[in-house]
Amino acid sequence: MGWYNKRLAKSIWVFHVSASPCNNCDIEILDLLTPKYDVERLGIKLVGSIRHADVLLVTGIMNQKIAPKVRKIYEQAPKPIFVVGVGTCPSGGCCFNDSYNITHNRKDVIPYDIYIPGCPPKPEAMIAGVAKLMEVLNE
Repeated sequence: MGWYNKRLAKSIWVFHVSASPCNNCDIEILDLLTPKYDVERLGIKLVGSIRHADVLLVTGIMNQKIAPKVRKIYEQAPKPIFVVGVGTCPSGGCCFNDSYNITHNRKDVIPYDIYIPGCPPKPEAMIAGVAKLMEVLNE
C-alpha cells in the first residue's frame, strides 16, 4: 500500500457511489451533511465528480450489472484514491450474500482501503472511519 506515504495536503473530498444498496446507508450519509453533524467543518466535502475526489465512498452489494460501472468510476479517479466501503454490504454482502446476482469477489472489482461496519452504520461511525483514514494519511 504505497498510499501510506502520501500526506494529506487539503480537506478530504468524497465521491459517493451507490452500488445497488438498500439506501439505508445512503440516508445516513446524507445525515452527515445536516447541521447536526456538519462534516464540512471537519474538512470533509461531498463532491459531484470523481475527478475531484480523494475518497470513493461505496455503499451496496455491487451486483453484476453495476460492478463494471463502479470499476470504470474507480479508474477515472485521480490517484491516489482511497476506497471506503460503508455498511455491511461492501464487506460481506449482508443478507444479500447468497443472491445469484451479486459480485462475490467485490475486492477484485476495486480495492477497498477501509470498511465502516454497520447496517446501516451511524453517522458517528462514518466520521470516525474517515477521521482514522485522515490520521493514517497525516502520520
